[in-house]
Amino acid sequence: MMKMIFKATLAAGTLLSATMLANADFDAETEKKFDAVLAGKHRSEGNAVRDKYRHPKETLEFFGVQPDMTVVEIWPGSYYTEILAPFLREDGKYVAAVSSSVNGSARARRGMAGYLTSLVEKDDVLGKTHVSEFTYPDSLTTVPAGTADMVLTFRNVHNWMGVKAEYGILAAAFKALKPGGILGVVEHRLDGGEGVEDGQNARRGYVREGYVIEVARSFGFEVVDASDINANPKDNKNHPRGVWTLPPRFALGDQDKEKYTEIGESDRFTLKFKKPEQTQ
Repeated sequence: MMKMIFKATLAAGTLLSATMLANADFDAETEKKFDAVLAGKHRSEGNAVRDKYRHPKETLEFFGVQPDMTVVEIWPGSYYTEILAPFLREDGKYVAAVSSSVNGSARARRGMAGYLTSLVEKDDVLGKTHVSEFTYPDSLTTVPAGTADMVLTFRNVHNWMGVKAEYGILAAAFKALKPGGILGVVEHRLDGGEGVEDGQNARRGYVREGYVIEVARSFGFEVVDASDINANPKDNKNHPRGVWTLPPRFALGDQDKEKYTEIGESDRFTLKFKKPEQTQ
């Protein structure tokens, strides 16, 4: 079921039914390939146990990922790299648009080193990953303009808002996509979709669904669909350390760990946008 902000937008007539796309479910051969990737030994145990919260198969089917696409993931972690890189390895292209810079802080260098090391250690599966720097505001060019079939990002919008980068990054995503290309966004959901986001709650990891729609539309993206694939009604968003109180971070350590384990990972919205077939 779609959340109220999306329902209200649809009811207001601001979405044109002619722009709505059917979700491209996997055919039998593609589903078999995807299932093999999910079951692959290359996946870390820590990532595999998160499937019950992150629903990778349902999420990527919803976005319409196909194995012959060029897919850019902005600010990736190992979770979706371990899935998308092998899935796209033979017939498509996976671009990991990383946020860390080798010329940045020591923390950024450690993050980059860890990510690259994982690609080296699993070279037979992840080795064709194309790594591109995607930092703000220095570098927002990750693929040639108009060449990506799909741009995806998972749980990153709150980070962008922290440095006032959400407009610049979504503008770059729009530029990278082919006409008709898809932008897919998964983010920790802040309840209530109205009003301009001031960033206060984003610092706790949660973002209003309506705000992401507002920013994306400002560049010409059309809303295609919304899904509750990654919803979690147990998450009341009222945690001492924000979203990081919950698994997998457990920011409070062992304090109330059983309680937060029972809640599970955060409540998330899943939005699908389209770059118009013809742009001005």
